[in-house]
Amino acid sequence: MKKVGFIGLGIMGKPMAINLIDAGYDLIVLDSNKAADDLTQKGAKAYSSCQEVAENSEIIITMLPDSPEVNEVVFGEGGVLEGIQSGAVFIDMSTISPSTAREVAEAMLKKGVDALDAPVSGGQVGAEQGNLSIMVGGKQAAFDTAKPLFEVMGKSAVLIGDAGAGQMTKACNQMIVGMTIQAVAESFTLAKKAGVDLEKMREALLGGFAQSRILDLHGQRIIDRNFEPGFKIKLHRKDMNIALMAGKEFKVPLYGSALVASHMDAVLAAGMDEKDHSALALLMEKLSNVD
Repeated sequence: MKKVGFIGLGIMGKPMAINLIDAGYDLIVLDSNKAADDLTQKGAKAYSSCQEVAENSEIIITMLPDSPEVNEVVFGEGGVLEGIQSGAVFIDMSTISPSTAREVAEAMLKKGVDALDAPVSGGQVGAEQGNLSIMVGGKQAAFDTAKPLFEVMGKSAVLIGDAGAGQMTKACNQMIVGMTIQAVAESFTLAKKAGVDLEKMREALLGGFAQSRILDLHGQRIIDRNFEPGFKIKLHRKDMNIALMAGKEFKVPLYGSALVASHMDAVLAAGMDEKDHSALALLMEKLSNVD
């Protein structure tokens, strides 16, 4: 098995890295926090800089919050680009702008490295269970090299197209997810104020054309009043901004996405930025005077 460097051991990255170790991969991590200590206790080797991680890895994976963090890790002093070896494969599994993904791919190509943008969907639970959906942009050969790792971390991995295609697909995914959560939040708020039993309504809707994974999981979250994050709303707001920026780039009006993004802004302004993205329901209830 190839040596794998993993940078970004957050709420998603840490369980993804653990799954790779459990599958037998030699893992190299950045020695920067307690999560890294937890990984070294499981057999990972730690280095103090991104450059050193890259120098000692054949495949490098990053799982970071946003485009600026990816730029810093890749292009910054002591970054991946300074240490990565020709013939390696670089995989960014963060959710970032498609334009940043293309810039990274171009820089890697000059170093003799194939890059993949491979954002994921499935949240913390999907990362822990190894059943993420992985959307990939890049070359077929690099995808074939990375596929065994994708099969450990996810239930599906699809090569969408060239560099940036994975990130564009993720942006579209987040638009659909965001607008569907908004629809569930509105419908549950209306039903609650009208005195309808939400548990029975959810059961009925799941048997019809409105059925969706979001209605299933987030509908239950709303009923249970469980807004602890599986995916923080502040991160989804970031993703919606990526989608809106792509809409401007390609001159596509994204009316629904813009509305949902503004509702997410209101949730953040109310101090609920650390809650799950299903907390859109809390905003709807507040606006509707629903207890």
